[in-house]
Amino acid sequence: MSDLRVIVDQLRTEVPGGIGRYTADLTAALIETAPAEWGVIGVVSAADQNAIGRVRAALPGLDDLDVLPRSRRALSLAWELGLVSARDLPRGSATHGPSQFTPLAPSRGGSRVTVTIHDAVPWTHPETLTRYGAQWHRAMARRAARFADAIAVPTRAVANELQTWVNLGDRVHVIGGAPSDALALPADAETRAEALGLPSAYVLAVGTLEPRKGLDALVRAMASPEAPDLPLVVAGPPGWGDVDLASLAAATGLPPEGLIILGRVSDADLAVAYDRATVFAFPSRAEGFGLPVIEAMRLGAPVVHTDVPAVMEVAGGAGRIVTRAPDADFPARFAAELRTVVEDRALTTALVAAGRERATAFSWLTSAEQVWALHS
Repeated sequence: MSDLRVIVDQLRTEVPGGIGRYTADLTAALIETAPAEWGVIGVVSAADQNAIGRVRAALPGLDDLDVLPRSRRALSLAWELGLVSARDLPRGSATHGPSQFTPLAPSRGGSRVTVTIHDAVPWTHPETLTRYGAQWHRAMARRAARFADAIAVPTRAVANELQTWVNLGDRVHVIGGAPSDALALPADAETRAEALGLPSAYVLAVGTLEPRKGLDALVRAMASPEAPDLPLVVAGPPGWGDVDLASLAAATGLPPEGLIILGRVSDADLAVAYDRATVFAFPSRAEGFGLPVIEAMRLGAPVVHTDVPAVMEVAGGAGRIVTRAPDADFPARFAAELRTVVEDRALTTALVAAGRERATAFSWLTSAEQVWALHS
């Protein structure tokens, strides 16, 4: 019996974020597709019983959960410096890191280590991260270049961008994400829509409130004369960078009823928001994948997105593209594209059909099988 140890540390937190969602969905699929001779063991940093309980609840099919003796902060620093213990990377076990928070060191007794690098943002858009965050991700990518047996990236666009900054050789494998099975329209959709305060028609945006998501530009777009006469609904947890959409809306002249901030919502509520949206807006400045685009397409919302290479790759021509440059008139151009989709019923119908078809190309089971292939 062989074990695949998966670093599931992100699931310790009450709000695991995008990487946590990726980790949970991929690990569940790894458990479901595990070859007969393999087991799946989760690995987390030192945690209290509540945090451990969250991990076990998220991944009930784990064969075991290995709780390391050091905190996440201590491990982050140690692994950045190459101080990887035998407990972190035991001899003879395969390890998969769904993020760069992965022990990377010279091979131990035939163990194989793979790591996921989600984007090239620490190089291409470092200003959208904290200074320490950008430095840490660059350092861990250099360790991956030295010690990882294989490196997973979500898109070919990320693979191409990374090669500009760090030599990863021929160990890069494109393994995409997919919408969660939990993101499905519930039977009580009408009740949930009322509880959320969703209007009959609206522009929807989904993402953590942080600079690179471009939500500030979207608010400016919705306040411009070119925008459709619809409110903007934003779903997503608070992030960093002092992204205050309400204050920005007031400063740009968007009326109070023109912006509805839902905050973090459940999968069922998010599915309802996608399903009822008139159009989905994805104004991101930088992405490695852009999962909300595929989520929106699967649930039948027409999509308008930026020309970020990874997002265009994922959308596959099934959405409307707005170029980011020049920055000065980007909000007006994005608003005009939203208005075109809202007012052109034939275009909306075509986008919905194309989006639903495009979404079928993404599956967590397929992604998991590709990860297993890295360890065979």
